[in-house]
Amino acid sequence: MKNIVILISGGGSNMAAIVRAARQGHWEQRYGARVAAVISNRPDAGGLAFAREQRIATAVVDHKQFDSREAFDAELAAAIDRHQPGLVVLAGFMRILTPGFVARYQGRLINIHPSLLPAFPGLHTHRRALEAGCRVAGASVHQVTAELDFGPILEQAVVPVLPGDTEQSLAARVLTQEHRIYPRAIESLLRAGA
Repeated sequence: MKNIVILISGGGSNMAAIVRAARQGHWEQRYGARVAAVISNRPDAGGLAFAREQRIATAVVDHKQFDSREAFDAELAAAIDRHQPGLVVLAGFMRILTPGFVARYQGRLINIHPSLLPAFPGLHTHRRALEAGCRVAGASVHQVTAELDFGPILEQAVVPVLPGDTEQSLAARVLTQEHRIYPRAIESLLRAGA
């Protein structure tokens, strides 16, 4: 069985989209893959409740309990490794990971970012796209490397920037596309035997 471990920090809408796609697409029967666990760095992350309702194992590794990124990443890796992951999926996980953590899961660690990478890595992507006068925005699924939001791109979706768009309206349209492309990118990896 190829176990997928999803890391979240908040509401987990991308995680929920992946869980639904896995069930509707019969990933367990077709690819021998399942969402085995959802882990958050925040005890109050709303997505944990959804995961529990779906009978998916959950865990919390609260980053505030650690004195260093390395100590947090070591405990996070221990929590992940309990589920023998084939893929580790960052879905709104708002922590920068150390190079050692990234190396540990090299080739098995993916992320979604709300911009058309390589444009606008990091935070405030929608504001930056609007300020730059972009005519399009979007989202990218990419492999995680030690350089922030820089790994090989697996999937992208483009949305138009409309007259009168705000950060919130643009973010909502981009999020709709994220919910489509993230499960699709994961399924492509599973189909390819990743």
